[in-house]
Amino acid sequence: MTKFHRFRALFFRALLGILAVVAPGLVVRGEEPPVLPARPEEIEFKSLDFQVPEAKQFRRTLADGTVVYVAPSHEFPLVKISITFKGGASLDPADVPGLVATTARMVREGGTETAKPAEFDEQLDFLATEMGVGSNDAFTTAGLNCLSSNLDESLGLFVDMLRKPGFDAGRLETSKARVMEALKQRNDDASSILSREWKRLLWGDDHFESREPTAASVAALTTDRLREVHARIFHPGNMIVSVTGDFDEREMLAKLEKAFAGWRKGPAVPDPVAPTAVLAPGLYHVPKDIPQGKVVMGMRSIERDDPDAIPLLLLNDILGGSGFTSRIMQQVRSNEGLAYSAASAVAPKVDYPGQFQARFESKNATVALATKIILDLIEGVRTEPVTYEELETAKLAAIETFPRQFESKPAMLRVFVNDEWTKRDPQFWQSYRDKVSAVTREDLQRVAKKHLDPAKLAILVVGDWDEIAKGDLGKRASMADFFGGEVTHLPLRDPLTLEVLPDAAKPEEKTPASTPPKGAEKAPAGKPAPAAAK
Repeated sequence: MTKFHRFRALFFRALLGILAVVAPGLVVRGEEPPVLPARPEEIEFKSLDFQVPEAKQFRRTLADGTVVYVAPSHEFPLVKISITFKGGASLDPADVPGLVATTARMVREGGTETAKPAEFDEQLDFLATEMGVGSNDAFTTAGLNCLSSNLDESLGLFVDMLRKPGFDAGRLETSKARVMEALKQRNDDASSILSREWKRLLWGDDHFESREPTAASVAALTTDRLREVHARIFHPGNMIVSVTGDFDEREMLAKLEKAFAGWRKGPAVPDPVAPTAVLAPGLYHVPKDIPQGKVVMGMRSIERDDPDAIPLLLLNDILGGSGFTSRIMQQVRSNEGLAYSAASAVAPKVDYPGQFQARFESKNATVALATKIILDLIEGVRTEPVTYEELETAKLAAIETFPRQFESKPAMLRVFVNDEWTKRDPQFWQSYRDKVSAVTREDLQRVAKKHLDPAKLAILVVGDWDEIAKGDLGKRASMADFFGGEVTHLPLRDPLTLEVLPDAAKPEEKTPASTPPKGAEKAPAGKPAPAAAK
């Protein structure tokens, strides 16, 4: 008998021995296997009794006034610390977009005042500790994930990194080189062009939401600029801390007090400023020689705390936000076969109205038809109430997935931190499911009429206009069907400077929708002229 066969025989003998011990115990305790129903639909599930946790149960305050949310859990010997600082891209100077994002990245990548980047990386690797820093439009977040056994050393390194970053010049140059390579490629993908030009239409050229780095702004990134931003954002007067994992609460608060001692406390940064530009409804086009047109259509929408937010989000779920069960996906993809994916989204903002948009990509000849179908579907929810089944499906989805907001302790604390920074109503989550349940079909039709008007939408198309404008072979739709047949041809921009390319179409030139864009003429960028309404 080979070693393998002897091992297998011993393994099965041991397994039988375990079963001989365990199985009688199960019989003695009366733990018989459950009887399964004959069919899946006969399975009965107990209703989920989920109690929404309250932030005040986890909120603590250090002696210097720093807010800390704590949620101990002893399942694993790990500790996670997250520090959320107010301030993101909204703080970028107009001439240096990306400054805050680069600062955040270099806080982690650039070492500290006492440790070079490679040395700092080695220290973390030795401890099996992870640290990261990133930013978005409104916030910058630093995270620590370490073993509870080396918490003291890891926390010391973490706070030292945040308080005294080294901003190593070599690492900064490497980071800038990566960004430059990315800039060179941003016209290669039509989706990148679509996103860039849509933000310009929606927010205006002068708002942080639409500003993007250029070669000149990347060159302007210096360690001095990074230190200025760091001093403004990274301090106890501008942060909220959350801690989860294997620790004693009282000991953890004492460790944080000690770690933050002597850290200068400044003022919190201001809220993001609202855009002043107004989206001009109309049909817009950016040239790109591709076989499929990429399309986004949309308009400014609502703020997060608008009373219509919940019904509008439910309506969007029915219209295009729920994947294959949504009207847009069913009609554009499943029934007509015009696009692989088509969807809509409502994205409220905290400090100013957000946006509604629908997106898809389709063969050049069927771009117009898919656009017409989506506009008809939007008009349809304005003129006719949704079905009872659609409403109940959307409500059940919102209610049954609601506990995911709090599915883990780190996720739960992220909700509390965000709510405190954005001053959300403390009772919002407690009443959320009741508000969802109370929504009626009439509510959805009302918000559709108020917040979704096809005549106020802008439609942006990236692709080959000669092929797209003609429409489908069946003559069901052409681009001349929209906005009185007028189109504004926007220029393709140089990927490094974002200036108009020499061979681009004349900026903001209006032509009949069936007319291809003319030759180049460079002109200053500005707000597009309003197109004719439907």
